[in-house]
Amino acid sequence: MVFAPEQVRTFLAVAQSLSFTQAATALGLRQPTVSHHIRKLEQAVGRPLLVRDTRSVRLTVDGEAMVGFARSILAAHAQAADYFTGAGVRGRLRFGVTDDLALTRVPRILRDFRHLNPGISLDLTVSQLSAQLQRRVESGHVDVAFLKTTAGEGRGRLVRRDRLVWAAVEGTGAQWDDQRPVPLIVYQAPSPSRALAVQALEDAGIKHRVACTARGHNAVLAATRAGLGVAIFARSLLPRDLTELPRSIGLPELGELDLVLLTNPRAPTEPVEALTTTILTHANPTRPIHDPRHRAAAQPMGTSVMRAASRR
Repeated sequence: MVFAPEQVRTFLAVAQSLSFTQAATALGLRQPTVSHHIRKLEQAVGRPLLVRDTRSVRLTVDGEAMVGFARSILAAHAQAADYFTGAGVRGRLRFGVTDDLALTRVPRILRDFRHLNPGISLDLTVSQLSAQLQRRVESGHVDVAFLKTTAGEGRGRLVRRDRLVWAAVEGTGAQWDDQRPVPLIVYQAPSPSRALAVQALEDAGIKHRVACTARGHNAVLAATRAGLGVAIFARSLLPRDLTELPRSIGLPELGELDLVLLTNPRAPTEPVEALTTTILTHANPTRPIHDPRHRAAAQPMGTSVMRAASRR
């Protein structure tokens, strides 16, 4: 049984995003090509790997198993190509990542990448804000960066689209009115999550105040865990000791955020492509390191949480 690497790579992109459209965008392919690759791979294994309809895509049991096999297949293919050609990818690669994404499986992905590409010298920059990292890419100080942007901006290669959620520590009081505006824990501007949160509250006529302006992810976590207020997280990055606030609390929907790979066009092509391919084909690269399962649906925080009644 032989599996074509391009089909395996496409399958992993679909498995990670659960979207044929997002996979096509991430891989630079047309959507019919993605469908063709999946169909051919399913024919090769003799079993369905995905269940799809007009609204959703999900992995079958065999599809879940194939994710692990596919990663091994691609890694073995790359190692064999390097061995027999004697010309593995070489060069220096400057990679940047925001501090919240650095707390996910990204370090493990980088470790695997270095093992598979010993000829690449990898320099790492961890930045507190996406805007800072974006400027470093644009100025040529970083070759490729993994960061957050407003959904639909179209910058870089889409890794995944994630929903923003309101979150607080268990027991945080949430009775807000004109005299007690919603206390926000936000990143310093410019910040996509801060801008979306403030705009959503203003559109809903809910009074708010900035209780903490944080320079980095650890500061956001510390303030939230101290119960100083409500913070905004991408759902996949929400720590297990914090609670997603339910819709019944009365806070507005925040929309979505894109996690993208932004590349400097002057960066060395082969090392950049090797790293971006590794990240894009990794199953759920933003799953928290200490959270082996997908997060369950949010539950109410308890009796201390009350509906937000304040309106301008």
